[in-house]
Amino acid sequence: MTGRRVVITGIGVVSSIGSGVGAFADALKCGKSAISPIRNFDSTGFPSFMAGEVHDFDPSAWLTRLDPATCGRTSQFAAVAARMAVDDSRLDPDHLSDSVAGSCVGTTAGESQVVERLTAEWLERGPAGMTPSLMRQVSASRLAISVNRELAVTGKAMTISTACSAGNYAIGYGYDLIQTGEADYMLCGGADSVSRWVHAGFYRLGAIAPARCQPFDKNRQGILTGEGSGMVMLESLESARARNAFIYAEVLGYGLNCDAHHMVAPNCGSIAACIRRAHANARIRPDQVDYICAHGTGTKTNDTVETAAIRDVFGSELPVISSIKSMLGHTMGAASAIGAIACALAISQGFIPPTINFEEADPDCVIDCVANHSRDAELNVVQNNGFAFGGNNAITILGREAWVSENLQ
Repeated sequence: MTGRRVVITGIGVVSSIGSGVGAFADALKCGKSAISPIRNFDSTGFPSFMAGEVHDFDPSAWLTRLDPATCGRTSQFAAVAARMAVDDSRLDPDHLSDSVAGSCVGTTAGESQVVERLTAEWLERGPAGMTPSLMRQVSASRLAISVNRELAVTGKAMTISTACSAGNYAIGYGYDLIQTGEADYMLCGGADSVSRWVHAGFYRLGAIAPARCQPFDKNRQGILTGEGSGMVMLESLESARARNAFIYAEVLGYGLNCDAHHMVAPNCGSIAACIRRAHANARIRPDQVDYICAHGTGTKTNDTVETAAIRDVFGSELPVISSIKSMLGHTMGAASAIGAIACALAISQGFIPPTINFEEADPDCVIDCVANHSRDAELNVVQNNGFAFGGNNAITILGREAWVSENLQ
């Protein structure tokens, strides 16, 4: 292996099923669902009005430098999750500020709620009646900038907008910076908020489920939108060992591709190629993967195509596969970042998250989906899938650091 080994030493998560590493891990283990009627906007007129929203979110309880009034809900999610990750890593904040450190945040819709508020103001009062302070919050670049401001770091502040695979893109970006020595620490992940236009867009595509998300089930009816943020602290293994940090998992590598085959339809061959690319980058074989955290949206097309692509790579011996979107909905740009966190927790705590709401197997998705109840398991290598519109595929591979030291070095 060339370059430095990269590990996850801190986790921050804001989600509908639980915020903070302990609450989130407990929710995954018990198969908690937090799907509820939408509050973020008036859903009158929509036949489907359920989502995975974060209720009672108070950014001021976590933020120490950033004024929540200066940024939108999505930036608040990202900054809070990043603060959680730093606190969880037990890294001295002053040392972090003095180091070469930065952030990378993936998103689908950025400050979607801010845009909707400004649109309402424009329709009611015209351009002159739009609130200037809201205008300053619109740029998606504010997501990573807000993280850097909260943590007082001056390194990279990158926002990546590759939609529902953006969290994995962000982790891959941070991995490269740590591995090559360009950065000492990176806070990486994704963030998004539930909004009317995202909900409406998926509804018009016929992709919104009436009340619950049922990945891989024969009678699945689509996604439910969700919101939140997942951020991880990345640093070199050498650094983590030197300060005796707890290591959740090692980032072994990642794979990216973009087939541009269709605006909304996934491509089996392209996904399979992305899986192979991730395995090659991580220097692992398919038979070494113990668990796949699936993209698993609950739509007819995605689950069928994803299963077929996995089977193309793994053959008849598939690893265990589950979808946490069944519990918290599709958090868009945060989805694969929260998935990576679920993978890191699965490795460090020895369990596999379930696919809840599962009732009847689909002949086109014959897999072990860990139906309805989590499972104790010792995991050495896990694969985290993230796919997005336009064929933007991103897959990260995580491993147990001790196993990696023994088997891949």
